[in-house]
Amino acid sequence: MVSFHLNLCLFQGVDLRQYSKQVEDELQRIEQGMLSGFQSDLSSISSEIQTLQQQSVSMNMRLKNRQAVRSHLSQLVDELVVPGAMIQVILESPVTEQEFLEQLHELNNKINFAKELSFRETLACSDIQDIVDRLKIKAVTKIREFILQKIYSFRKPMTNYQIPQNTLLKYRFFYQFLLANERTVAKEIRDEYVDTMSKIYYSYFKSYSGRLLKVQYEEVADKDDLMGVEDTAKKGFFSKPSLKSRNTIFTLGQRGAVLSPAELEGPILIPHTAQRGDCRYPYETLFRSQHYALLDNGCREFLFLSDFFMVAGNSALDLFNSVMGKTLSLFLKSMSTYVSDCYDSIAVFLCIHIILRFRAITNKRTIPALDKYWDAVLELLWPRFELILEMNIQSIRNTDPQKLGVLDTRPHYITRRYAEFSSAIVSINQTFTSERTHTLLGQLQVEVENFVLKMAAEFPSRRDQLIFLINNYDMMLSVLMERAADDSKEVEGFQQLLQARSQEFIEEILSSPFGGMIAFVKESEALTEKGQLDRLKNDEARITQLVRGFSSTWKQSVEALSQDVMRSFTNFKNGTGIIQGALTQLIQYYHGFHKVLAQPTFRSLAVRSELINLHHLMVEVKKHKPNF
Repeated sequence: MVSFHLNLCLFQGVDLRQYSKQVEDELQRIEQGMLSGFQSDLSSISSEIQTLQQQSVSMNMRLKNRQAVRSHLSQLVDELVVPGAMIQVILESPVTEQEFLEQLHELNNKINFAKELSFRETLACSDIQDIVDRLKIKAVTKIREFILQKIYSFRKPMTNYQIPQNTLLKYRFFYQFLLANERTVAKEIRDEYVDTMSKIYYSYFKSYSGRLLKVQYEEVADKDDLMGVEDTAKKGFFSKPSLKSRNTIFTLGQRGAVLSPAELEGPILIPHTAQRGDCRYPYETLFRSQHYALLDNGCREFLFLSDFFMVAGNSALDLFNSVMGKTLSLFLKSMSTYVSDCYDSIAVFLCIHIILRFRAITNKRTIPALDKYWDAVLELLWPRFELILEMNIQSIRNTDPQKLGVLDTRPHYITRRYAEFSSAIVSINQTFTSERTHTLLGQLQVEVENFVLKMAAEFPSRRDQLIFLINNYDMMLSVLMERAADDSKEVEGFQQLLQARSQEFIEEILSSPFGGMIAFVKESEALTEKGQLDRLKNDEARITQLVRGFSSTWKQSVEALSQDVMRSFTNFKNGTGIIQGALTQLIQYYHGFHKVLAQPTFRSLAVRSELINLHHLMVEVKKHKPNF
């Protein structure tokens, strides 16, 4: 078209510029017409797309709402429908069947759902309420009969009640169902269980405790079996005979084994077996067996109550006390009776430490049920132990040495009693330290030390007094060190006393054969310090006698001294230690004698040449040292 016009224009001789303008106008017109149409069409398409998007979102929302409604309605319908299988199982199946337990869970859910609908006043609830209630009544009846039957089975003689208890734990949901849906029946079952188990535990432990007492030692300590009572003391005509040896009351021996882990948590005693074997046991062994049975049963019972009856905290403790309260009261009454007439302090102290260890075991198991009982037992035992200890302290304080028979430098039986007793208490007390015990033992030690001094004062010579003191201190120290720690107060105290008296005795035995030389050495050393040694320059005759006397008699004197010491002391090791100490001290004095005579004042003395060579003396002295 354009070319046509161009040719036409050229043909017609039209001006090219004019023609160009016309073409441009024509193109602009075409552009405006076509592009405007396209733009209008595009706007229309965009509007349609937006409309479609809105419709799609709306349809998607309606779909989701319908699905949500369908889900809720489906769940509601499912909850409202009571399947025939549920009805059949609840009505006909035994409660021990797994399917009964499964359907019981489903029934519980439907009961809870029906309650929820009734709160909302949903009309559909009335359609299932009747059948759900009937199923609930049937389930409650069957569960009640089953649990009560298990509880009643506890009452049969020789029944191991732990077996039906374990069975009940398998069906703990039964009680949960009753508690949620029929609290009256749940309370009935709980009360029946408490009543039954309370009687069972009471009967069992009363019988067991009574039979245990039949295998206790017949000979027990009484109020006259105290540490300070003399063995020669006579009792009244009607009094019962005393123990064959009071020392057994204060000796631990093998009794401490009851605290060892193996025996502490070992099997309990079987009384009729012990009676058949004619076995007898001290009280603390029976106490351990009785209370370990209580600990074992108490822990198991507390766990069962917490698990089956779904209780915790104070509620669990209250329920436990309802079951075990009568038994615990029986134990405390029995303990109170025993304690009021007990004078065996070691038995009481062992019982205290048995309880302390059992309390630690229950704490480790996180079982708080018996905490108050442990405290109650300790409140009975501690005052009695302290009272018996104070009685023993008073008995030693009141002891009259003149009534204790013939004087003897060997260890006294009262100090041996103290040593055995103190070492027993200290060794037991090491695990669970008690300051109250340390205080009382300190008072007892003071009285024993005073008693030993009073007894020593009865001997006429200082030498015999020292032998008595050393023998007693050494014996007490030896016994204590067998069981007590080396750094205990008792051991340290007697070590100091023994060392002081031993040193004094060494001076005493040296004074007889070598007293002159020792006195001269001490006098010379004192005058030397004052610068007055010249005051002795005229004692040549005395010095000559001392030098020649020592040289001629020292061997015989040392031999006699050694034999005398070994005869005087009951402990061979202690005697040899004193001999060694005496010989060492003798060499030191003779060395001092040499030093004094080496002073200018005495250098001109001819007798100095007769002095024994110090090294030679040491070699000779070693020959007299006892070997062991």
